[in-house]
Amino acid sequence: MSKSKAEFLAELEALQKQYEQLKREYSETLAQNEKLVAINKKNEEILSSLQRSKGGDDGKDKLLRYKMVSVLYANIQGFSKLTEQIGAEALIDDLDKFFLQLDTIVAKYNIEKINSIGDTYMCAGGMPQKNRTNPIEIILAALEIQQHMKNLQEEYTKQGKSLWEISIGIHTGPVTANIIGKKKISYELKGDTVNMASRIQASGEVGKITISEMTYELIEEYFRCEYIGKMPVKYMGDISLYAVKGFSPDYFLDNEGLIPNKKFKIRFALVKYDDLEEFILNKLEKELPKHLFYHNLKHTIDVTNQSELIGRGEGIEDEEMLLLKTAALFHDLGHTINSKDHEFIGTQLVKEILPNYSYDEEQMEIINGIIMATKLPPTPHTLLQRIICDADLDYLGRADFVPVSDTLFQELKHINVITNIDDWNRLQIKFLSAHQYFTETANKLREVNKQQQIERIMKLLPENQ
Repeated sequence: MSKSKAEFLAELEALQKQYEQLKREYSETLAQNEKLVAINKKNEEILSSLQRSKGGDDGKDKLLRYKMVSVLYANIQGFSKLTEQIGAEALIDDLDKFFLQLDTIVAKYNIEKINSIGDTYMCAGGMPQKNRTNPIEIILAALEIQQHMKNLQEEYTKQGKSLWEISIGIHTGPVTANIIGKKKISYELKGDTVNMASRIQASGEVGKITISEMTYELIEEYFRCEYIGKMPVKYMGDISLYAVKGFSPDYFLDNEGLIPNKKFKIRFALVKYDDLEEFILNKLEKELPKHLFYHNLKHTIDVTNQSELIGRGEGIEDEEMLLLKTAALFHDLGHTINSKDHEFIGTQLVKEILPNYSYDEEQMEIINGIIMATKLPPTPHTLLQRIICDADLDYLGRADFVPVSDTLFQELKHINVITNIDDWNRLQIKFLSAHQYFTETANKLREVNKQQQIERIMKLLPENQ
């Protein structure tokens, strides 16, 4: 049966409405998809930015921030003029050799080379490994660079040749650093500290080491410096500039004041000790087994502090104090690898770690002897060995004996050495009664209280109640 015209038109109108509805829904869906695409793109950009700032594995730059970095900016003076007289190729070869020598010098002082472009050279101390000693190290490097330059000039003069001059500017402050590359890591430094070092170099005299007052305040104890004048700095006003002349009178060996003596080396090592202490304590906190309730981070800090206290009471010298405190830091470090023979393992870690902190072979041998003296039963032979033995068991005569000894009981209980509290108290009485302090200082401080602890524990035993 054929449809009427009216029915056909009504059906057509219904189809048209359905089409218009589908068209509107499609347009809305398309708009939503476009919004989702835009949101997704923005999210990807945010994620990418976060990965860059956190150093993701996408090979892009990583941004680091440092609160205290010492930047050295050096510039070769007269290089362009010499190329006209001597020839560019030969002089560039000489400059390359000079910069290679600078690389060796800065590496010696744990300083990071940033770049060498044309006749400029930049390096920075206090990065990538943060440290407190970078202002001193950057001056040590600058003095050695300056001396190397003088030696070269003397050689050239003897050969009837001319050589360039060098000017050095140094400033200490905060920087940001971009890590560039994956296989070969390099750094791009940014910030006012970099700009200041460059400006100080440009303001300084040729052949001189010019430093800012910020750097001067951090190194003035160790080096002789001469006030030069002031340099205007935007938003900061005028800052004072100084020229480094050499080591301070107490710290130099030669007539010119350019070679450090043993006193300086010991004083510098004591400053570096703070960085070593931070490194070792962090290592202990992260790597010590959790069941070591007694031989834990607190114990190492305790032994280090008591070593210093007893050492001062015994009147030891600065270098002896350095070696003693270093041994205290390492005496239980072997527990991070194995508790059995941990003293010997600690001596191996000394040989691995301490060369990075400027300790020599003789010092490391003394330190290892101090560590091995803590092995039970203690048999100390030197004053430093006697001090650490007393510091290691200092708690036996202290007011906090009970909570400290309880941590040792928990540790021994965990490894099934002892499980009964009465047996533990009997063992403590036996150990305390046989124990002796080796130094006069420890005897004065702890022996009386140790005897009181023996009496107290004896009263806790069932047979004495």
